[in-house]
Amino acid sequence: MAGLTLKNIAKSYGKTKVIRDINLDIKDGEFVVFVGPSGCGKSTLLRMIAGLEEISGGTMAIGDTVVNDVVPAKRGVAMVFQTYALYPHMTVYNNMAFGLKQIKTPKDEIDKRVRQAAEILDITGYLDRTPKALSGGQRQRVAIGRAIVREPEVFLFDEPLSNLDAALRVQTRIEIARLHERLGTTMIYVTHDQVEAMTLADKIVVLRDGNIEQVGSPIVLYEQPENMFVAQFIGSPKMNFFEKADLTAKGQGLLTADADVLGLRPEHLETCGTDQALVTATVDLIENLGEYALIHLKTNSGLEFIAKSTKVSDFERGKEVGVTADAGNQHRFNKSTGLRKTA
Repeated sequence: MAGLTLKNIAKSYGKTKVIRDINLDIKDGEFVVFVGPSGCGKSTLLRMIAGLEEISGGTMAIGDTVVNDVVPAKRGVAMVFQTYALYPHMTVYNNMAFGLKQIKTPKDEIDKRVRQAAEILDITGYLDRTPKALSGGQRQRVAIGRAIVREPEVFLFDEPLSNLDAALRVQTRIEIARLHERLGTTMIYVTHDQVEAMTLADKIVVLRDGNIEQVGSPIVLYEQPENMFVAQFIGSPKMNFFEKADLTAKGQGLLTADADVLGLRPEHLETCGTDQALVTATVDLIENLGEYALIHLKTNSGLEFIAKSTKVSDFERGKEVGVTADAGNQHRFNKSTGLRKTA
């Protein structure tokens, strides 16, 4: 096992910069998730770690070894791609064994590793099947097994759940979390799904336009977002932002010249009397999802926002309500810089 150190890492295609001066330390055994919108550079950064993309600038080390010019096969990494990329004519056993055969691993060692990986992933009963006889979730487990048998120092996952349906995504996500707990190996996982990031990661790296916006544990990013981008990207539904015109007099009292936007998460909003409200709004739509409801509201200024509540009876379509949030759940930002005011 090994950690990673990225110092001033950059990537350009001609004059186009896609990764800009990335500095990041990943500890041995950590589960780190790269998250961000499409085009932010997360998959490119992962491919640079794997050696599938050249590094335009900076230094990358896996453990104590600088790997800028080391070929992928010598880096001690194994990658699981978005597509399963299994050989259709081979059995599950041979798909998992193929890479070891290529590097002339002894036959008994191959058999030992394949069967151990199959047991970990609960696919021992499928070793004689070909990929066409497997479900999507089973194929993804085979792809993960193919990485496990290499016994890498670092596992790399590039959106491995995006081709699965909703139920399989949840199941496979749990399996990956258990796999990390069992193996204790450093894992780096790329996704655009912040729910995957929040549930899997020891540490989340939020990327935008080739830059790191914030690094921290899931709870730190949720409770203490450093800027408006992170505040809206982490959390579902996303954080609501209010400016002075959207707030009551009480709400406006929270704002200052250098903190002129109030951020409130939907799940932290509660109904209250209009004299205590930070915002007054009209109920526009109620989405009842069983255990909770998403309440779509609109202020007199025309701003639309969402409250998440288990108290559906507090809201009635077409009625005006007052909403507030505890002081500990109020976030203030500077609109021009996007930065969160911490005091």
